[in-house]
Order: sequence, then C-alpha cells, then structure tokens
Amino acid sequence: MPPAAEIQQYFAGVWRLMMGRADGLKLLDLSADGFWNSFFAIAVAFPALIVGWVTIANEMAGGDVFSFRFSLFVRLMLTDLASWVLPYGILALAARPAGVADRFVHYVVANNWASALFSWMMLPPVLVRLFWPEASEASNAVTFLLFVAMLVLSWRLTNAVIGKGPAVATAVFAAMFAASLGVLFTFEGLLDLSRAG
Repeated sequence: MPPAAEIQQYFAGVWRLMMGRADGLKLLDLSADGFWNSFFAIAVAFPALIVGWVTIANEMAGGDVFSFRFSLFVRLMLTDLASWVLPYGILALAARPAGVADRFVHYVVANNWASALFSWMMLPPVLVRLFWPEASEASNAVTFLLFVAMLVLSWRLTNAVIGKGPAVATAVFAAMFAASLGVLFTFEGLLDLSRAG
C-alpha cells in the first residue's frame, strides 16, 4: 500500500487530469510497479465501498435474516470488484488495434486512483441512505447528480490521459463504460442479484 502522502499526490494528479490538465500525469507513478500498485486504489476505496454494499444489502434483504444480508453483501462486493477490474482486460486486448496501447498504463493508473476518489465522493449520500432511510429520495437525487458529474469528470480524465483528441477519448470512454455495464449485468445475473430482494 502506498503511503498516505503518495495517495494524496495521486488524487491531486487525477483531479488535475479531470480539470483537463495533462500535467496531472506527472503526479502519478507510471512505472511497472506504479501500474500494479495502482490497484491498491481498491483497498483505499474499500471502506467507502463497504458502506455502499451494506446499505444496498440491507435495502434488498428487508427483514430477512442476517445470513441472507451477508450473502447479498458478498455478491455485491464480487460484482463491483469485477466491474472495476475486468474491463481492463478487455481494454488490454483492444488497445493495440484501437491505437491506444501506448497509453494503456497511463489510463489504468489514472482510472484506478480516480475510481477510489469517486468512491469517497459518493459516500455522503450513501451514509444518508444507511442512517436516515426516510431521506432516501433526497439522497438518491444527490447520488444521481454526483453520478452525472463523475461521468463528465471521467471523460475529461480519459481525454487528458489518452491525449489523442476528443473523438478517440470518447470512443475509449464509451467502450469502457459499456464494458463495465456488461460485466455488472453479467455478474448480477450469475449471482442472482437481479432477482434478490
């Protein structure tokens, strides 16, 4: 796990990328070790993700027993982690034909740390849903607005990282978004989450 100061540096780097500043890449570790260490972003995001999984499992389970809620929690965790990691495999296969192989490491490193940052940004409305269910309508509205904002920021990050113009960035962004949804829906079906609750 990178030290806290490095994690803050990586967050600062991805924020600069989201603001359209390609020099944010200079704050990221794009070496081979940096590539693999960027997956520690999952551990950084984990506390915030856990709150989300607990909240959704509780809502889906209703008054059912703890063992069922725990089963939902584990299935939600597996689905989200697969949606985070597996699309990179698809990108790795498509990167060379798409002409972005030289930016693959840059994209994965930046996107991993951005995803961790996004997980923490989504935490406040999730906490509202967990502890004040009666305010769920307002928290859902905030969640939706944050989701839209994150889509915009993710596109800006992709554009800055890929560095091959908006058209290529849009293609990569759309392909990765579609791949994430595909993995999500596949795992929801395989793990019976679509019928749970």
